[in-house]
Amino acid sequence: MARTVRFHEHGGPEVLRLEDVAVGDPGPGELLIRVDAIGINRAEVLYRGGTYIEAPRRFPAGLGAEAAGVVEAVGAGVTGFAPGQPVSVVPAFSMNDYPVYAERAIVPAVAVLHRPAGLGAVEGAAVWMPYVTAYGALVEVGGLRAGDTVVLTAASSSVGLAAIQIAQRVGAVPIATTRTRAKREALLKAGAAEVIVTEEEGVSERVLALTGGRGAELVFDAVAGPGVVDLARAVAAGGTLLLYGGLSGEPTPYPGFELGMPALNMRTYTIHETTRDAERLRRAEAFVTSGLRGGAFTPVVDRVFGLDEIAEAHRHMEAGTQVGKIVVTVDH
Repeated sequence: MARTVRFHEHGGPEVLRLEDVAVGDPGPGELLIRVDAIGINRAEVLYRGGTYIEAPRRFPAGLGAEAAGVVEAVGAGVTGFAPGQPVSVVPAFSMNDYPVYAERAIVPAVAVLHRPAGLGAVEGAAVWMPYVTAYGALVEVGGLRAGDTVVLTAASSSVGLAAIQIAQRVGAVPIATTRTRAKREALLKAGAAEVIVTEEEGVSERVLALTGGRGAELVFDAVAGPGVVDLARAVAAGGTLLLYGGLSGEPTPYPGFELGMPALNMRTYTIHETTRDAERLRRAEAFVTSGLRGGAFTPVVDRVFGLDEIAEAHRHMEAGTQVGKIVVTVDH
């Protein structure tokens, strides 16, 4: 039996319960992981509340897709892993099938990466989702190059902070946006070349001014909703507006016709585009590991909670005051 976070109905953080659940043995292609730390993501908050892009197939439901721990058992046909090895689990599966908010979890081996030497469990649960999301969108899909400008909304999120570091590493110029001035200095300290406070100024006007009228080659947006029209004005000719989240909760228009049909690319992106493609995941792992070893990448952890504080961790995520990753640790 393992203490496992489950919920029996959609609702706020108060619906989360810690229950003893039988884990069993890993099947073919699976690993049993002793979970030491869990990365908390916006997806789980939406999933719990019933507003995510997929819904629980049944109740009670588990949740979670990112964790760090140690291999305890190896299923049939799995190679490259052995009991005792420190690893991280990356989001590459449905939470319906392999939830990781638990003391122990069975996960598909294809979603597990060896943890680089010197990377602890907390950092191991804080690094892969943000950096692989940002790498896959900016580099694999967006083709970000040296000299390009990239605009990052919700830039104080773990993905936004990872995107700042990735842009710096490839020689691009990261422009961060944030709603209020409260996080401006933190974003400048994190490496943003410029910070646009959206309550005080328009994004498109400022981006066009900063780029000499050219616009940004990439806009990486976690908010969506009506604001995409103004963001699209900031995209350079032939550039791309990448939507990877819907924090606004509002319908998202296609801005191309309203703006006179510019040379605008607009598409959605999720981390699964990278993590469910073995070759892309291999490249992402190499890119992120190299950045960690060289010191270019440093995962930012906002706050750490215990497993019995899981509801409070979700409340903290919903408050929107965090800068970086929220992590939950598991005592054994």
